[in-house]
Amino acid sequence: MAKVISTLFISADGVAEIDPDWHFPYFDDNMGRAVTEDYDTSDVLLIGRETYDSFAGAWPDREAAGGEDAGFAKQLGDMRKVVVSRQPLEFSWRNSELIQGDLTDAVRALKADSGIKGILIPGSISVVQQLLAAGLVDELRLLVHPVAARKGRRLFDEGDAPYHLRVAATEAYPTGVIRVIYTPAPAPGAVGYDDVKDQVPAGS
Repeated sequence: MAKVISTLFISADGVAEIDPDWHFPYFDDNMGRAVTEDYDTSDVLLIGRETYDSFAGAWPDREAAGGEDAGFAKQLGDMRKVVVSRQPLEFSWRNSELIQGDLTDAVRALKADSGIKGILIPGSISVVQQLLAAGLVDELRLLVHPVAARKGRRLFDEGDAPYHLRVAATEAYPTGVIRVIYTPAPAPGAVGYDDVKDQVPAGS
């Protein structure tokens, strides 16, 4: 079964709506390598309408220009791109298609497709939020920037129940960026103060 992997640039206070002013100063070879690894996990991109418009407005031109990022631009162009949008779209970027029907049903079908290696969600906050709520995100890959953005859309929205996560891997970069890979985890058992009071530091 194909994994669904969310990859996001995020601030220390949880803002995943990227502001170039706090993002690009921290972008280096390490982050570029991490992004490359994320894209190499998958052969399908699942993206929201805003992310699609941003990507389609930039990467085809970069591929055509043949600059140093043309190879990555071609990789994106060659990947199958499944776009989540409430409105019909006319696609200008090759290998793009509109998701059919309910998002969660469509993602379950993609996960069950034996011909798919992996499904990557770059950005696309609302798509990630819906799939987290449905329990369909297998890995949450965050590049946490050492900045409190203080404004912008956050990854984790209001909800009735917490998301419990297991740390699968971490890596710290010289810029202060921390790469964290989370996977879903079961909720821990109920624990109260009486259960941990023997671990509280003793007074001097």
